[in-house]
Amino acid sequence: MSQEENLDDKEIERFPTFVPGLDVILSGGFLRGGLYMVQGPPGVGKTTLANEIVFNRAKEGSRTLYVTMMGENHGRMMAHLHPMRFFDAAFVPDNVSYLSAYKVLEDEGIEGLSTLLRREVLARQTTILVLDGMAAIEAKAETRSGLKRLAYELQVLASSTNCTMFLLTTASGATTPPEATMVDGLIELRQREYSLRTERRAVVHKLRGSRYLEGEHAFNITREGVTFFPRVEAAFAKPTSRAAPSGTRLSFGVPSLDAMFGGGLPVATVAAAVGVSGAGKTTLGLHFLSSSSVEQPGLLFGCYESPERLRFRATTIGIDLAGAEQRGDVEVLWYPTGEYILDELAHRLLEAIGRRNVKRLVIDGLSVFQEAALEPERVIRFWSVLSNELRARGVTMLHTLEQQELSGPEVRMPLRGIASLSEVMILLRFVEFQSQLYRLISLLKVREGTFDPTLRNFTMGDAGIVVEGPFKGIEGILSGTSHEVKPAAAVLPGTSGEALSAGDPGQPA
Repeated sequence: MSQEENLDDKEIERFPTFVPGLDVILSGGFLRGGLYMVQGPPGVGKTTLANEIVFNRAKEGSRTLYVTMMGENHGRMMAHLHPMRFFDAAFVPDNVSYLSAYKVLEDEGIEGLSTLLRREVLARQTTILVLDGMAAIEAKAETRSGLKRLAYELQVLASSTNCTMFLLTTASGATTPPEATMVDGLIELRQREYSLRTERRAVVHKLRGSRYLEGEHAFNITREGVTFFPRVEAAFAKPTSRAAPSGTRLSFGVPSLDAMFGGGLPVATVAAAVGVSGAGKTTLGLHFLSSSSVEQPGLLFGCYESPERLRFRATTIGIDLAGAEQRGDVEVLWYPTGEYILDELAHRLLEAIGRRNVKRLVIDGLSVFQEAALEPERVIRFWSVLSNELRARGVTMLHTLEQQELSGPEVRMPLRGIASLSEVMILLRFVEFQSQLYRLISLLKVREGTFDPTLRNFTMGDAGIVVEGPFKGIEGILSGTSHEVKPAAAVLPGTSGEALSAGDPGQPA
């Protein structure tokens, strides 16, 4: 047996919390029999998190002693916990026991508290101990050495009884309290303010004997309890697989458009449809989803139009979106513009993809991710990592990007740097010619294989999108105000220089 194998055999047993997302951050959970400190300001969620861990573990047979140092009575705490989905009064008091040590601390000090904890843990055969209210103990301690002594005694008790312990403390002054050097792990819960909104974040500062995802990770608290959203750049830094490109193509459901691609979109690639509002981006996405099936499930992840409006719009172009949903071929998830956690959106997207093994994905409105990013500098890194993970899962994605300018000489990307992250770029434009607006479609790039780069006119009617012929004999198209090309003047040798007509210019098809 190798030394590495021997070390693996001696690895301490994991203590999963079953709190959504937290065990991912902790690479499987805490280590059983460890002493951990959870630090954060009042109201950030320390007590809720500890109780969720307690009740989740109670369902697995764990026995918990929850010791409070606060003046709040346990009946009031139960009332606050009762609306939470994880709370189950049936586990109290056999698996979850609550004990107030406030009077013992007042009368006997830290030594009396230490004696009480040892006695109760041994008598109850406790497997989880939560000490909620370290701030009260700090206030009672005359010196920091007393707190360190308590932490040391709890660490010895945790190791000898295989009881996993959590100390909840309010941050005050120093970011890391001195006694944190005695514990096996330190997790800080933060509440960050950004202009008019706040977002809760968690940081693992220390976790002995275990890997963990570094940096901040967002979390929220609902009636479901606490849910963590591991930061995408950390959680998926390495894609789950690295399959080689297959060369297979997926049909758009528009034969004339497939012809421009030479057969359709390359599988497991990212395509961006760029255009102003009304140019046809959503309609293009509906066409792509119309070819979804049991073998190629589709998902529409949108932020603009509600599912009801999308179903109605689909019927106007001959697509039965409602029927596809009923068959299970397509799912529609709608996140209207609002305040979202960036990583929450990503994890909900990946969960939906994994649940149905989605192969065709349309994200109608990449701006929902842009607006959710409280740190704008994250967006490109975030999208790069997320795109790589989608490719690894064999997902072929079409996402829409909305331009602000109706016309102009430049094609400006709404997100700087986004163009390099897409293998395919489809440009949808309006052009004015002889007092009439035309819709144009063109392929700016397709990394895999050849493609038709011609600027083509397209229409949208009862049959949806129909790509027609190229705009010939017209210049200034990308400026939005096109005009006919003036025929070049030709001069025959030996003549006086009269201009000869080169023929009539082509007209838009």
